[in-house]
Amino acid sequence: MPRPDWDVDADDDDEEWDEDDVKVRASRRSRPRTKIRPKHANAKEGFVTAVDRGRYTCRVGDTTVTAMKARELGKQSIVVGDRAGLVGDLSGNPGTLARIVRIEARHGELRRSADDENATERVVVANVDRLVVVASTVDPPLRYGFVDRCLVAAYDAGVSPILCLTKNDLAPTMVDEVRAYYSQLDLTIVATEPDSPLDELIGLLRDKENVFFGHSGVGKSTLVNRLVPGAGRAVSEVRAIGKGSHTSTSTVSFELPGGGWVIDTPGVRSFGLAHVTADSILKAFPELAEVARDCPRGCTHTPEIGDCALDAEIGPDDPRAGRLASFRRVLASLHEADTKN
Repeated sequence: MPRPDWDVDADDDDEEWDEDDVKVRASRRSRPRTKIRPKHANAKEGFVTAVDRGRYTCRVGDTTVTAMKARELGKQSIVVGDRAGLVGDLSGNPGTLARIVRIEARHGELRRSADDENATERVVVANVDRLVVVASTVDPPLRYGFVDRCLVAAYDAGVSPILCLTKNDLAPTMVDEVRAYYSQLDLTIVATEPDSPLDELIGLLRDKENVFFGHSGVGKSTLVNRLVPGAGRAVSEVRAIGKGSHTSTSTVSFELPGGGWVIDTPGVRSFGLAHVTADSILKAFPELAEVARDCPRGCTHTPEIGDCALDAEIGPDDPRAGRLASFRRVLASLHEADTKN
């Protein structure tokens, strides 16, 4: 189709146009946004001692302050034990609120999966040196499978485990049975009674970051109240069915009078380990890890595989045989679906 012959006014040739003559309103969506975030170089270091519905209790020096998470942290989690950078009102006065703007690099992260089939994990506490597995000899009865799972979590996190047996007065011979069961495992076992001194346990906890973990009703909060006068953790009687009721509902850290910290956690009934691997557990067995370097790629370190280097080198008379048996017993707990019995 031929282009029409437009009649152009001659005066238009004298007009000059530029971009300033056209006004375009910028779209809100296209408005440029900076990705520069404040560095908060002057943020004060604090220690997260409690978490409650988006509010974080922190110790900054000798002052206890309440803080919220800064927007620039996004979805980054904050847990008890975290070392954090804080800005804002750090006076600790009632009604004041600081902001957590930075989380320092962590070590000793204790993690749990939802269950053995769900590898989604969450950090329970951070920057701990010791995991104290609290278990009662009776009422509720000791469950070796649960203790083993806690040990696996400790080994995976590079945290030193301690097994604290409570209510020893109700079953004094049980301690010897437990010590025999874990004789080949480098595990410190402490037995306590309601009125007995806690000197041995206090010595192990001093100047360390410690977390208590165990079933409901085993006496975690009772121990915390004895270790930290004035802690005021709620306690209750064990129900007739042999299970404890949930009295502590939050994770809280308390400063020990002689130095160090103890973190009391709510009682749990299961401990998912879907995020743990056999190789991560080997970190707790250095003499076996050295041998396992000769294992084929992807070795599960179980005797069923047939060509595991651990079986090839460590025979029944080898001094390391007991440690190998303990490693495999712990490894087997990874595949136990039922953690409640």
